[in-house]
Amino acid sequence: MSKLNEDVLFLIFKELKHDKKSLYSCLFVNRTWCETVVPILWENPGQYHGYNSSMSKLFKSIILHLSEESRDTLGIDNSITETYKRPLFNYIDYWKYLDITFIENLIFGRRIIKNSSTSVIKNEILKLFINKNRNTKFIHLFIQDKYKKYYDYQLHHISGAEHCFSNLESFYCQGDVDQNVMKGLAKICKSIKKFRFEYVSCCADISGIIKLIEVQKRLNDVDFTDDYYNNGLNTNKSFYKSLEESLIRHADTVHYLRMDWKPITRLLSYLPNLLSLEFNITHTKCWDELDYLNDLSLPNLKILKTHRAPSKSLVNLIESTKGHLTEIDITYNDIDNERLIQAIYQNCPNLRYLKISLMNNTNSLISEFENLLINCKLLNELIIEIYDRYINVFSWDKLFIILAKSAPIGLFKFKFHSKRFELEDFKLFFDNWKNRNPILLTIGYNPFSISLKEYHQLVDLFEKYKVNEIIKKYFISSLFEKFEWN
Repeated sequence: MSKLNEDVLFLIFKELKHDKKSLYSCLFVNRTWCETVVPILWENPGQYHGYNSSMSKLFKSIILHLSEESRDTLGIDNSITETYKRPLFNYIDYWKYLDITFIENLIFGRRIIKNSSTSVIKNEILKLFINKNRNTKFIHLFIQDKYKKYYDYQLHHISGAEHCFSNLESFYCQGDVDQNVMKGLAKICKSIKKFRFEYVSCCADISGIIKLIEVQKRLNDVDFTDDYYNNGLNTNKSFYKSLEESLIRHADTVHYLRMDWKPITRLLSYLPNLLSLEFNITHTKCWDELDYLNDLSLPNLKILKTHRAPSKSLVNLIESTKGHLTEIDITYNDIDNERLIQAIYQNCPNLRYLKISLMNNTNSLISEFENLLINCKLLNELIIEIYDRYINVFSWDKLFIILAKSAPIGLFKFKFHSKRFELEDFKLFFDNWKNRNPILLTIGYNPFSISLKEYHQLVDLFEKYKVNEIIKKYFISSLFEKFEWN
């Protein structure tokens, strides 16, 4: 019974893993609670420590775990063990998320070690974390090239690396990394499920990355993020092609995919089991005249996110999804909004979240939008963006009338992004929203296009309708901020 109670407590505390304050309070209840909470708090300390004073305390805790030999190597005075009590737990054993950048930030600027170089300190700290005597193994490895410098620390050569990284489930690499490090990890890590490779176009070589991808047995979630300024313009297309071809080997297991470039190969035709697909194409010219998404069949797709993809191709893709799409995020596609909206309401009866960019609100488009509201009865969050260059031909009043008239009963979360808004349009919307669920409203505007007076008028209006319980909560932001309702 005692063991059962501990297991139940562990499951409950795991649900609180992002609530540091609550977990800390649980430490002081009794010994059982303390012993159950400590491993959860220490599996990823990086998520809790964001301030210098906190980082300094954490670093001292790590130093207290070092062996006498390591302390001698670093020239640490034994007075530290006299000043600070040795930890009651071996906290290092509970550490499951190894973030190399976080470790480097811990070391940087700590004056407790005065006679050793940063590289020597790093060696000793990493040997503490990576050793064959650890009771637990890492499940996440994060190698970040924070300042886009060449990363060449040979992690795989540390004694105990094979033991510590053998159960790795998540891997994140950023920037140009020595490919020998990747090839070394490929000999050890075969169980990675989530793989993220950022700043692809900054790399001089990706042969080790390719090898690491190819040897995985359960690869499920892949995220290839490119540099925003180089996105889609890298002249070395062979990098993109090689990455795509490495994924074809995992056709049966890959369910989540993000790519920041126009596909070079017919990769998607090999991934019929995709549940989530995201393209983030910064430059419109990358698509040229190619309708790459035509003739695809992704019958299980639930989430579709695209940026600057052709409407014609998106329509074909949506029509192939067999009604499973629940989340659609389409921004800055080309001008055929009506056909796209039509494809959505004809093929996505289970849609719950929709983000879409609009360029006009002609009568025909408003009619199609009303059809979407009527047919997508499960929709509960709607985000609408207006292209800046079309702001003068777009009037919110028509859209607001249709929303108030035909929005499904569960739809009351709205985000409207535009260069500017008219108070009268919002009044019209709110006055017609009576007897419905109170609105959760986010407004995104261009801070350079409205005056401080206009901003306060908007706030006063929203406060009035909040008092009348038409609005439950609201958030007004610049277009550059992001906000999510919980």
